[in-house]
Amino acid sequence: MLNLQATPEGILLSVRATAGAKKNAIQGIHDGMLKVSVTAAPEDGKANAAIVVLLAKKLNISKSRVQLVMGATQRQKKFLLIDVEAAAAEQLIPM
Repeated sequence: MLNLQATPEGILLSVRATAGAKKNAIQGIHDGMLKVSVTAAPEDGKANAAIVVLLAKKLNISKSRVQLVMGATQRQKKFLLIDVEAAAAEQLIPM
């Protein structure tokens, strides 16, 4: 099950990131975290920016509504999805 935390601003989403992958994709769930892979290198925030773009695209929201709040230099990250409800965030889970 995906670990989502409701906040007054939106939803906190836990992500396990893999940079330098063959394609940008949501792979599934790992220990309650959304497992995401991106082609960008893990340098100068490139991979984090690619994750923001991927999440925004999958949720059909603007990139400004996806903010990295924890784990900028780690594989395990938390993103704030501004004005997004849990039901919408659960759509990120691949079937």
